Amino acid sequence: MKFGIIKERKNPPDRRVVFSPGKLKEFKNKFNTAALLVESSDIRVFSDQQYKEAGFEVTQDMTGCDVLFGVKEVPIAALIPNKKYFFFSHTVKKQPYNRALMRAILDKNIELYDHETITKKNGNRLIGFGRYAGIVGAYNGFRAIGLKNTTFMLPKAETLAGQQELIEALKGTDIPKYKILLTGNGKVAYGAKEMLDALHIKQVSVQDYIENSFDEPVYCLADVLDYNKHKEDKNTTNKHFYAHPGAYTSDFYRFAKVTDFFIAGHFYGNGAPFLFTREDAKSNDFKIKFVADISCDVDGPVASTIRASTIADPIYGYDPKSESEVSYTSENAIVVMAVDNLPCELPMDASEGFGALFLENVIPAFFNDDKEGVLKRSKMTANGKLTARFAYLQDYIDGKE
Repeated sequence: MKFGIIKERKNPPDRRVVFSPGKLKEFKNKFNTAALLVESSDIRVFSDQQYKEAGFEVTQDMTGCDVLFGVKEVPIAALIPNKKYFFFSHTVKKQPYNRALMRAILDKNIELYDHETITKKNGNRLIGFGRYAGIVGAYNGFRAIGLKNTTFMLPKAETLAGQQELIEALKGTDIPKYKILLTGNGKVAYGAKEMLDALHIKQVSVQDYIENSFDEPVYCLADVLDYNKHKEDKNTTNKHFYAHPGAYTSDFYRFAKVTDFFIAGHFYGNGAPFLFTREDAKSNDFKIKFVADISCDVDGPVASTIRASTIADPIYGYDPKSESEVSYTSENAIVVMAVDNLPCELPMDASEGFGALFLENVIPAFFNDDKEGVLKRSKMTANGKLTARFAYLQDYIDGKE
């Protein structure tokens, strides 16, 4: 079987890749019957020469490949018919801006495997860039604090080589004695937690966080049942919450009254309660002044996230009274960092980590008859049609919703 690493063509440019030269070499050593090609790219974080030095053919012709690996959406004009493609299609949630892409995938008889759909049997995702979103998101949040308070000036994450350089830059700052709330229990939240722990910021329990004051910066890691409660005050489980989010109401405000800096690293599911609303943010005892919204659900559970920001211009202000965007320097502004493609700022680290997960969890399926069902579960299209698991997208493709 012949595998190909394709050039990223989406704008703005994305420098990440599924396999670094080193990880691709591991791939070849582990599965020596595989043929591996790399499409020439002038934007990739690893150069063509680095792949050549690792022993791989670099070419502009990928038509001979059976399976093609990319990161972001492939432009319709660049899709090669009758191939197997792996990339983030951003269609699983019926995103209207990619309806035409999904139609083209079906028309061109492409087998699509979306990275987002690569899961264990229990539905948990096997691969992704979430950890790196958490790492960069936490860093960017601290950078926003320094800019707003004019107390320190951190370089942009994209100008630094990797996580360790981000940590070293942060260690040279004077972190205020803030109470920091981090939500989530997945790779995003734990990526952010790595940064907080690297700065030796003390972690405290939910009870201590809400009830006590501290003479140093502290953080609290809150899970879904810490900031949501059952409407009938029943003792439940995370599993129940995920299955029945409508049975819950937000209990986030108790955190909002004592938090200075909120890092949103949670996953927000349809039907779940908003964490805080625009009305909440207007209250006199609402204390949050800095939000690093890594989850970045626009006009959703974090009321101050009224738009996604960009790597070029990552910070804006939200005025709770007018419910509108203002300069982040404005006196009453909640400072918002809501970049929706944070891992792009650490392309080398993110690519290395992603490739390691992909090699461990996906590649073996091509050589063991997919004994774990990884490929079967993640295949969205086949023979010009949606697979049974993704049949719910048909109305979306037909333009009926």
